[in-house]
Amino acid sequence: MDTDQSPDDGLTPLLHNSTGLSPPSNASLHTTLVNRNGNIWTAVAHIITGVIGSGVLSLAWSMSQLGWIAGPLSIISFALMSLLSAFLLCECYRSPHPDFGPSRNGSYMDAVKAILGNWSVWLCDIFFRLNLFKTGVVYIITSGISMRAIQQSNCYHKDGHKASCEYEDTSYMLIFGIVQIFVSQIPDFSDTKWLSIVAAIMSFTYAGIGSALGLAKVLGDGQIKGSIQGAPAATRAQKVWSSCQALGDVAFGFNYALILLNIQDTLRSPPEEKATMKKASVISTSITTFFYLCCGGFGYAAFGNSTPGNLLTGFGFYEPYWLLDFANACIVLHLVGGYQVYSQPQFALAERSFVEKFPDSVLVCKNFPVKLPWLPSFRLNLLRLCFRTAYVALTITIGMIFPYFNQVVAVAGAFTYWPLVIHFPLEMYLVQKNIRPYTGKWVALRVYSAIALLVAMFALVGSIEGLVSAKFGSNYDSRAPRI
Repeated sequence: MDTDQSPDDGLTPLLHNSTGLSPPSNASLHTTLVNRNGNIWTAVAHIITGVIGSGVLSLAWSMSQLGWIAGPLSIISFALMSLLSAFLLCECYRSPHPDFGPSRNGSYMDAVKAILGNWSVWLCDIFFRLNLFKTGVVYIITSGISMRAIQQSNCYHKDGHKASCEYEDTSYMLIFGIVQIFVSQIPDFSDTKWLSIVAAIMSFTYAGIGSALGLAKVLGDGQIKGSIQGAPAATRAQKVWSSCQALGDVAFGFNYALILLNIQDTLRSPPEEKATMKKASVISTSITTFFYLCCGGFGYAAFGNSTPGNLLTGFGFYEPYWLLDFANACIVLHLVGGYQVYSQPQFALAERSFVEKFPDSVLVCKNFPVKLPWLPSFRLNLLRLCFRTAYVALTITIGMIFPYFNQVVAVAGAFTYWPLVIHFPLEMYLVQKNIRPYTGKWVALRVYSAIALLVAMFALVGSIEGLVSAKFGSNYDSRAPRI
């Protein structure tokens, strides 16, 4: 039974140990730093907050490419795969024994290091950092598109739906990036519960608005559009590439493996942490899948083959314009906090490395107290200022070079899905449970991993082709319009 609890309610941001410059020196210190008073409902809230994001807005387009049978089946299949991976990861919280192991693995990387060893940590670290970085790029692109959509919506309302309301989104990406440069100087978000709360409210709001507008259009038109085979393409190859890209978009919406152990580390016991986490995973995955099916299904039913790439910025909807403005404002507010949630671990990993290598450097270790209006006081140093500014600038630059929402989301979803959601959880589970090679369970899990790898490669190749075509090709407009 755990006694290391605190009065906290368990709703602090999940990356509790990732934003400091030095890790806990031993397991007992780690225990004192972690609030373990969470329950099944706080875990459900954390998972939903981490899963439902801007990628949900591309699901209607994904459904339009896959059709009424393959579209919903792909969403359900990825949901089941993510749920299975969650169950495998739940067994990796304690080590060396999954039930009685004295050591806790409070993060994904901790588990990989404890169970699989240093070589796997090195490989996993590459994918881990890439996953955080690509999510930041997606958020930069989405924020620029959403801010531009607000200006377009007002223009269409004022000048009519056929008006030429074309605006560049690069300036909006710059504005969002400048905000992130300032916000990034706050070294630790562990005391700002409002971040997760606001993000959850905003994500539910804009996804709910998108679903509601789609349903309203279906009811207003009196028909359900779409087909079993999905939107036609000029050639069979283009249809294959579009289907690949659609799978990548769906994969992006079901990647919460990286935060699962962080969530499990906030849970009180008894009951056993993994039992609570498995129940929370089932509940949250069911809610998320239902939400995704509604958002994707209502959007596809409303627009059929002409479904826009982003349900709220592709201007399938023009009215009520104020509701569209509000939804897109919610997206931007969500992304302000979401960018930091995915960037702070990146900052901490790099800055911790510098501190360990240059412990006496004034540039690295000298802190200056800073207090800004409406923000908590924090301590600023030159390393943090330079590195974090350069990191944000790099995500902005890549976002400007490839400002294609659907394509970038698809590549981001497909690239790290298999190694982080399938491979490492499965390998850790095999070690934890001491499953011998060529037994029935071992063969079944290997076959499952191989099938998932083929699907991920299929999605990745098509997503990269879509991104290259979006940037350099002439057949781009026939598939997923830039939005």
